Amino acid sequence: MAGPQQIIASLTPLEQARALLCDSLAPVAATVMPLAQAEGCIAAGLSRTGHVVPECDIAMRDGWAFRASDLVGASSYAPVPLTGVPRWVHAGNALPAGCDCVIEPDMVEQIGSLAQAVGESAPGANVRRAGEDIGLDDVAIAQGRRLRPLDLLVARALGLATLDVCRPRLRIVNVPSVCATTTEFIAALARCAGADVVCVDAPGRDRASIASELDVSACDMLVMIGGTGAGQADAAVTALAQRGELQAHGVALQPGRSTAVGRIGACPVVALPGAADQALAAWLTLARPALDRLSGHYICARAPVVLTLARKIASGPGMADIVLVRREGESWQPIAVGDLSLRLLARADGWLAVPGGSEGYAAGTPCSAMLFDNDVV
Repeated sequence: MAGPQQIIASLTPLEQARALLCDSLAPVAATVMPLAQAEGCIAAGLSRTGHVVPECDIAMRDGWAFRASDLVGASSYAPVPLTGVPRWVHAGNALPAGCDCVIEPDMVEQIGSLAQAVGESAPGANVRRAGEDIGLDDVAIAQGRRLRPLDLLVARALGLATLDVCRPRLRIVNVPSVCATTTEFIAALARCAGADVVCVDAPGRDRASIASELDVSACDMLVMIGGTGAGQADAAVTALAQRGELQAHGVALQPGRSTAVGRIGACPVVALPGAADQALAAWLTLARPALDRLSGHYICARAPVVLTLARKIASGPGMADIVLVRREGESWQPIAVGDLSLRLLARADGWLAVPGGSEGYAAGTPCSAMLFDNDVV
């Protein structure tokens, strides 16, 4: 039997909906992750290392190890005879005791049992000093950083096999519809954002079927996709209200106005529309900020890029419009307002949201836009 029809009685301002969703969230407890699986996760933080890398002076190239003061004045016209046997080192070898530089192979000439230097050097030449890569008090990997191959290199240089990461558990409930690919898209974005994602399909579009999959016992955040509108077959929002608290249904966001936010117990819930463009807008402005709170990524998230507008942006009052922009020199060129079609997304370099209280921006106005990168689209 069908439940009551979902009605969007009023639109909640985007900033208010985001505050309802995010303000009480904090990073989840850290888990230990093997380095081989840690790329893309969000670091819980590796504080001061307590030791240095490299642990001693090492050669940065193949060559002869010397004390620079023993080579003063050496040249091809005035070779300096060597009293001992030259010591050869490979790149990465520890410098022999008493040596402070490495010279090129052809700067030592050997004539029978005798050797002479035909060039001078300076202390530290072709040498990596102890602690130059990582010092005793360096913070090697900052909390909230998305782990890159470079960070994993640092961890391996420190002799680590694992890292502590904040990896929120995200449960995505797909409400059956013709837009099933939207769920795959959002799941991929969530994984790129550092989440541990589990996707399930509701057995039907009715309220009871959807509510049966709203299980938050093993997740830190729940996302529903589809069934948020006011159609006869839409029941995601009433299912959320049945299982928990519906905080807002209808957000002043274009596209994405049928988005809903709420909670089941302490678990934040976002209900995204089934259409990909609307789901993306709500993901960027609501779900992703909540996920970043849970992972700690907001602590060290990349700053937006500020450029002046090449032409004006016109936005309707009362609605937060998502604007796609393309970088042209030192300006943002707006290419769409409230339209996230695939052909326009393919042309865009970034996006910004015009607040609901604004009617847009004049040409020449400095505007902050977030770049699209591998963990956004």
